[in-house]
Amino acid sequence: MSDTPGAAPFFAPRNFLPFLLVALIWGSTWLVIKDQVGSVPPGWSVTWRFALAAVGMAIYALIRRSPLRLDRQGQALAMTLGLFQFTMNFQFVYRAEVHLTSGIVAVLFALLLVPNTVLARIFLKQPVSRGFIAGSAVAISGIALLLAHEYRMAPPEGQVGWGVALALAALMSASVANVVQATGAARRQPMLSVLAWGMAWGTMLDALVSWALSGPPQFEMRWSYFGGIGYLAVIGSVVTFPIYFRLIRDLGAGRAAYNGVLVPVVAMLLSTLFEGYRWTPLAISGSVLALTGLVLALRAKAT
Repeated sequence: MSDTPGAAPFFAPRNFLPFLLVALIWGSTWLVIKDQVGSVPPGWSVTWRFALAAVGMAIYALIRRSPLRLDRQGQALAMTLGLFQFTMNFQFVYRAEVHLTSGIVAVLFALLLVPNTVLARIFLKQPVSRGFIAGSAVAISGIALLLAHEYRMAPPEGQVGWGVALALAALMSASVANVVQATGAARRQPMLSVLAWGMAWGTMLDALVSWALSGPPQFEMRWSYFGGIGYLAVIGSVVTFPIYFRLIRDLGAGRAAYNGVLVPVVAMLLSTLFEGYRWTPLAISGSVLALTGLVLALRAKAT
């Protein structure tokens, strides 16, 4: 791990390959999440996901000999992550998918780089180069084209404005958690232990929110629902969050958030294979611009 947050070289295999792995996995989770918000209230699907993920993360921490006992500062960090990352973020995300297509939510989440970079500049004093700003502008323009394509090809039914507001609320919650993970205090704590406790705190908060908003616990008796919970908990959470938060600590919150630019492209490729997604010149142009901006911004940041 680099001693200075954001100083590690992005294109080193140690960072670039995990970056791609997380993008591939999270790009696939949007399809699974969409299946989780059917007859079961979204909040309870979130609760089951992180109940299982908390157990899995605790086991992983023990295997890696990471102490599960945290000091007061570590527990405060874990509670903060539980609130912003594993409760607010996902409660908002799952509810956004009730009103919007999964592709639109994934595209909106690609904007995570903006609040991450701004908050890291304000609170962590991480520098932002002109090249990074220019590359980000190119990437955002590509994201805008992808979003326009999604609205044109598959206009979501229901309260679209409310869905966008929920997605943006999720975005800001995730950004706060990301920047907290990049602080010096967080870097001094055992990451796996903090994640295990953060998921445990998040599960308790999720259960309280879900019971208050949707009544007693609910789940759906079908194998695909339980399989989705398992995939999202183990692959989409236990495997990916340690990798992603390590990237935040090494690369900085701004560069790590560019993972979100690749995720909707991956999600659309998978949708092409499994949902008959149709590529148009607008979608192709948006993808090319987003990826071009990604490379430009990351190369500028690294120099």
